[in-house]
Amino acid sequence: MFNKNFKIIIAALIIAYAVYQFVEGNIGNGISLILLASIFVFLYFRNEIILLAFLKMRKQDLVGTKKWLDKIKAPETALTQKQHGYYNYLNGIIFSQTNLTQAEKYFKKALKLGLNMDYDVAMAKLSLAGIAMQKRRKREATTLLQEAKKLDKQNMLTDQIKMMQQQMKKI
Repeated sequence: MFNKNFKIIIAALIIAYAVYQFVEGNIGNGISLILLASIFVFLYFRNEIILLAFLKMRKQDLVGTKKWLDKIKAPETALTQKQHGYYNYLNGIIFSQTNLTQAEKYFKKALKLGLNMDYDVAMAKLSLAGIAMQKRRKREATTLLQEAKKLDKQNMLTDQIKMMQQQMKKI
């Protein structure tokens, strides 16, 4: 909704006013203003539109996810680097249903920009392995599968990795 720099400016102004409230002796107002400023600081690091897009993605609503992602006009300037990585990650998931070439581009860009969680990196590499396998690039798919297997520490993707390895043997 707001630009990332605008969020920091709002948070700084609220904190300045909170300090003024503390000086005036209004401790309750100061504390509540600090909590309000913390919301803007949180939204600086976690973009609200991407959070809403993830909620739609959890409900398997790809159309709704795409609508939320389309609300971000210039992701290069409006998002931090990690947020831009997740923007590309979500677009890669959406396009993996229809356009594999576009999905591959988004997943590679997401990995280049960086993702916070190992599970997300493993999922992106697993998706890239599936795309490479469908495009008959067996060597690339094998290395991506091995990297995804190393990153999957909670064994959440074990079944998908085994299934892909079985499909690789058929190629």
